[in-house]
Amino acid sequence: MQRTRATILFKKVFRLIGPGFITGASDDDPSGIGTYSQTGALFGLKQLWTSLYSVPFMIVIQEMCGRVGLVTGTGIAAVMKKHFGRKILFPIVALLLIANTINAGADLGAMASSAQMIFGLPFMLWMVVMTILTVALIVLVPYRLYVKYLKFLCITLLGYIVTVIVVKQDWHNVLRNTLIPTISFNKDYLMNIVAILGTTISPYLFFWQADEEVEDEDALKKGPSVLQTERVPNKKHIKMMRWDTIVGMTFSNIINFFVIDATAITLGAHGMHNIQTANDAAQALKPFAGNFAYILFGLGIMGTGLLAVPVLAASAGYAIAETFNWKSSLSLKYFEAPGFYLVIAIISLSGIAIQFLPIAPFKWLYYTAIINGVAAPPIMVILLIICNKKKIMGKFTNKPFGNIMGIFITAIMAFSAVAMFMYM
Repeated sequence: MQRTRATILFKKVFRLIGPGFITGASDDDPSGIGTYSQTGALFGLKQLWTSLYSVPFMIVIQEMCGRVGLVTGTGIAAVMKKHFGRKILFPIVALLLIANTINAGADLGAMASSAQMIFGLPFMLWMVVMTILTVALIVLVPYRLYVKYLKFLCITLLGYIVTVIVVKQDWHNVLRNTLIPTISFNKDYLMNIVAILGTTISPYLFFWQADEEVEDEDALKKGPSVLQTERVPNKKHIKMMRWDTIVGMTFSNIINFFVIDATAITLGAHGMHNIQTANDAAQALKPFAGNFAYILFGLGIMGTGLLAVPVLAASAGYAIAETFNWKSSLSLKYFEAPGFYLVIAIISLSGIAIQFLPIAPFKWLYYTAIINGVAAPPIMVILLIICNKKKIMGKFTNKPFGNIMGIFITAIMAFSAVAMFMYM
């Protein structure tokens, strides 16, 4: 009886997991894992503080995105088109499209590299297989089933937590580096800060969460939005969205923390400071999994890639579809929203072309994070403006705390990007 009650409770909690949690989990994509691994290997525990201090900022930004979706009943691109015009919309969507295409290509490359590491066979063969598999998953699997798959794929990220628990380390040192920021003004340090912020607070997550709040199963029960009928949206659902976002972003940064810690006490501590391949990164899990580390890491990269690449492609698909008034929904079949799915397919297939550039697949993950770090601030400025307009958000405009946090992290990310270029 007790076991049955526990099972029922688990199922109820699992059903409550929504777009906020999926967004947080997809944030730990191969690009994120690659960046956090490089951070621990190169700087040890010195940048561990970023995993703590980025949490509230990430929550605030993603909560704004979710609120935009719930209140307006549309995605961010549609809101921008209606209230700001194409002169603002087109550059933002172009920026998102470029960043997402490179990010998706980097993630697919890492997935193919991991498959090659485990199973052998040529890299490009796995690249084609992973790309086709990802596109097929998005196009052929119904949205409700798709969400369930995304939730289960989050489990692959737990190996790093076990590694940190198993390996002996100085926890006092870990606590000190978590609570007390260490700042250095040099090229490598600043570049890595931009990469961490870019892979943690990523543009594609902004568009994804707003659209998924609209598309979420429960959204069908919420009725028309305030802009459509001039009635107040359901406060209960906004509260649920906030808690879902808090849980998702916290989960994301917990994984961030453990990946940095695990690589710092394994790779970094043994002089392995420059991660070039998936094999290098897999070494971080060796204390926990032994020779099985390669398989565990490879499956984790493939799992998080299958979680994140559809999010990357779909978020761009939503933005493009809203720009040109196309139908867009993951719950629609291909022939019902051909333009939306065509954008998703093109972005995914473009990942193959990226692999011909003279940069190692795993290095692409790191450079992608930097690109996102540079692209995020201008989009965040527009998001802040949207969330402060009563004409758009009605009674659900930003509170002073949200504005302070949003402006602060936007300024920090912009300053970090500018400083990085100055020291290059």
